[in-house]
Amino acid sequence: FRGGPSPLLEAINRSIGTDFRLWPHDVRLSTQWARALADAGVLGHDEARLIGEGLVRVGDRLAAGEAPTAADEDIHTMIDRLLHEEIGSPVAAKLHTGRSRNDQVATATRLWTLDAVERVDAAVRQLQQVLVAQAERLQDAIMPAYTHLQRAQPVSVAHWLLSHVWPLVRDRGRLADAARRLAECPLGAGAIAGTAFGVDRTALAASLGFAAPTPNSIDTVGDRDFVAEVLFALSLLGAHLSRLAEDLILFGSSEFGFVRFGDGFSTGSSMMPQKRNPDALELARGSAARFLGDLVSLMGTLKGLPSGYNKDLQDDKRALFGAVDAMLVVLPAVAGTVDELTFDVRRTEAACTSAMMATDLADYLVRRGATFRESHAAVGSLVRQAEEAGIELDALPPSAIRAAHPLFGDDAAAALGARASLAHREAVGGTGPEAVRAQLAQARAAIGG
Repeated sequence: FRGGPSPLLEAINRSIGTDFRLWPHDVRLSTQWARALADAGVLGHDEARLIGEGLVRVGDRLAAGEAPTAADEDIHTMIDRLLHEEIGSPVAAKLHTGRSRNDQVATATRLWTLDAVERVDAAVRQLQQVLVAQAERLQDAIMPAYTHLQRAQPVSVAHWLLSHVWPLVRDRGRLADAARRLAECPLGAGAIAGTAFGVDRTALAASLGFAAPTPNSIDTVGDRDFVAEVLFALSLLGAHLSRLAEDLILFGSSEFGFVRFGDGFSTGSSMMPQKRNPDALELARGSAARFLGDLVSLMGTLKGLPSGYNKDLQDDKRALFGAVDAMLVVLPAVAGTVDELTFDVRRTEAACTSAMMATDLADYLVRRGATFRESHAAVGSLVRQAEEAGIELDALPPSAIRAAHPLFGDDAAAALGARASLAHREAVGGTGPEAVRAQLAQARAAIGG
């Protein structure tokens, strides 16, 4: 070009404010690229060693807080500039032989993402451990379970807590699946047609911890599936955290009073001294929208691109880095909140009114030979009588219960107890005491470590 770029282009093109964090991975991949070039006979081994030593010093400078200059378009050009300062132009200028920023950026981003997935996985596991620890303490406590936000049937508090562990197990599985697919090395794909030098890409991939090299250079430089997959996993994880947060926000309200929030993860009001606000949970709930927005933003970018590299892909890192950063703040806050929770087990059990055992009363008839349809109708008539009388189901006189169906005996009222209800639900995945103990063991095994 005859002249330099317009300052207006530089303003939109410059990405170092976003991609600076890639520097450890760029230093690492550049070191391995120099060795691969030496093994291919493109560089002398002394030159590769000199480049490696220079990159170590570049890394030291960056770790010490070296700031970019106005001329540094991105972290990759900054590292190149610093390497020239450390070892001089004749050798430093050879490092970029046979590679492009297209495969360089893709490789650094994949390396960063693999590390990020490990950090997110560890934070999710910490939350799982806190939930399981609370469940172990609360196996004997009973609470209502809800459908349509209406009291449905009694369950153990442990069973409810574990209901939030299993979505996290699936979230960790999705992150692990994404990590397996992104563990292919783009380096050596060049700008789009592959490197023109005899680099052993399989050995290069192994030196960087990848499982294999990518199979197609055109696909490689334009592939951001791995970013989309991780963002989807984070988005669904965010939704699961939001649902847990919503449950606890409701349960912590005065109207429910099932839980009390600890001091460390709640705040007071600037005006109302009595308030204890679950801010960490509310922010977790709100963050779910942000994760979804990051995913939709990237998908909207990808769907219109032709094959190969396009500059639109520069924005992938804004979405990815922002989502990971947010998740690594949200997860510890939710874990801390759950760890500090105190359950009012008297109140949770008192909320299990006899009307919630209507299904158990119908099951009683089924065990005595009635069909479930006629049992449902008989118990429905009792529920209606109790509602019209303004009393609980267990306050109906025994004569009224016997009149509802000839198979009702004097022991029918025992079916209206919450603990009796749980005792009948020992099938795998149920809320019976033994089933919950088995589920706790299963959850501990699933969490691992």
